[in-house]
Amino acid sequence: MILSISGVVLLGVIVFLFSRKDGLKVSHAVVCALFGFYLSGTAVAPSIAAGGASIANLLGGITL
Repeated sequence: MILSISGVVLLGVIVFLFSRKDGLKVSHAVVCALFGFYLSGTAVAPSIAAGGASIANLLGGITL
């Protein structure tokens, strides 16, 4: 649960920065959000969640 909330916050910040700096329009951000919302209800959602968890574990295992 914590990973998904922090992931949402991170992606929200990235979308905000893109909209301010790189010319991403609000309508594009809304379309991306709706796409993600509807994609989460498909059969691909568990694979995407597993991939996100795998990347989080990989990044969590990196020591500096």
